[in-house]
Amino acid sequence: MGYSEKDLLEHLKEISLLNETIGLAHWDMTTGMPDKANEQRGEMIAYLSGLSYELNFGEKMTDLMTYFEDRTNELSVLAQQAYEVAKKEFDLNHKIDKESYLGFQKALTQAHGDWVTSRESKDFNDFKASLSELIQYTKQFIPLWKKDEVTPYDVLLNQYEPGMTVEKLDEVFKTLRTGIMEIREKIASEGVVPRTDFLYRHVSKEQQRQFVEKVIADLGYDLSRGRLDDTIHPYELTLNQNDVRITTRWAEEDFQMAVLGTIHEAGHGLYEQNINSEFAYTPLASGASMGIHESQSLFNELVVAGSENFWKRQYPVLQDITGETFEDIDFETFYRGLKQSQASLIRIEADSLTYPLHIIIRYEIEKMIFNEEVAVEDLPTIWNDKYEEYLGIRPENDLEGILQDSHWSGGSFGYFPSYALGYMYAAQLEHAMNKEIDIQTTLASDDYSAIIEWNKHHIHQYGASKKPNWLIKQATGEDLNPNYLLTFLKNMYYSAYQIEA
Repeated sequence: MGYSEKDLLEHLKEISLLNETIGLAHWDMTTGMPDKANEQRGEMIAYLSGLSYELNFGEKMTDLMTYFEDRTNELSVLAQQAYEVAKKEFDLNHKIDKESYLGFQKALTQAHGDWVTSRESKDFNDFKASLSELIQYTKQFIPLWKKDEVTPYDVLLNQYEPGMTVEKLDEVFKTLRTGIMEIREKIASEGVVPRTDFLYRHVSKEQQRQFVEKVIADLGYDLSRGRLDDTIHPYELTLNQNDVRITTRWAEEDFQMAVLGTIHEAGHGLYEQNINSEFAYTPLASGASMGIHESQSLFNELVVAGSENFWKRQYPVLQDITGETFEDIDFETFYRGLKQSQASLIRIEADSLTYPLHIIIRYEIEKMIFNEEVAVEDLPTIWNDKYEEYLGIRPENDLEGILQDSHWSGGSFGYFPSYALGYMYAAQLEHAMNKEIDIQTTLASDDYSAIIEWNKHHIHQYGASKKPNWLIKQATGEDLNPNYLLTFLKNMYYSAYQIEA
């Protein structure tokens, strides 16, 4: 039987529409679903996942992938790119039998519920069985996913950041860890510690929301094509280019968490909203990789919201919204307080200097899970030991330790390194952008469009049509280089701590 380009694109559109439906069910599950609905929601998602399995790996998809394998010349450029991305996903997962696929999807729903319960009890044991099941499923799938990767964990890394390996990350993370430790030692021995008590003054959820919605709109996130909701663990979800949702977690005695977290998620949303609209309903309508995606969220959080000039413009807005709360705090004191660096237990509350250490800890633990067969019951102790070794602090309970992240309950093993890659990519993009645009002058102005357009031109528009290494090379002229991040962090924190470079 012969197929046309129309047949291929219509099938990919059907997959896209079903993915939207499943995504909406997951969004509801994490933002407003009643607590006792978890079991029935699991059944619904399992049913939809069965339909998804048939569309992605059933007879029709198999025929399409096989038919066009030697006939891509019959396709337009867009259809060729869509086929290439779809074929990669097909080759990755079509060997998984339907029973295992659906079992894994149901296990994910159960794991999320158990993770929430475990956080409430602060006891890892309430999550241990679900986590063990997800790890076992993943280990079952790794031989089916494997191509030419060297280690099992390489297989997982390659799914989130194509071409990334343990060998490469070990080297990059060693450079990064050493450099961060040197900066921390310098500011501890020579720096003037910023005042920070005012950062924990009460700022209502409504005030925070008013401020942050203005800021993310200034940064280009279009709220007419998005929305901001409450959740336990912040994330961004794209249903389609005109429905790109972000979530946050509010803390009225620590306004930084939601403000910076929402700016971060808006960076993800901005990326998705600016992907070429011609890619709609194809697998091209998504980010190139998780590392590239994180580069955009962290560009917002690290480069933009880390800038003194950004806050010179935005701090008066915050003061106006919060009334008397910060009227006695001058700008210099406020900005330096934002840049305080100190060891913390919670990743999403970590400052920009120590944040990569949180990622390196998770990376090392995931390597142990999949390359060294560590026992699941030993993970909380290993986690706590690494926090004591790297940051000099030890969790008092599992909530502020191993239960803080939602990624493992979502089966996202191999995802965490993307955050650190995103940090390094963001600093490298900042260095390249500065050759064409005076970033600090732009951030001091009322118009951030030059920055937005640069990222749109070099990163956003391409969606998944280009590989991450191509994007970074064409945007910056070189491959990944961790030294740009170390230079960026050194300049930022030496200035905040009044140290002569």
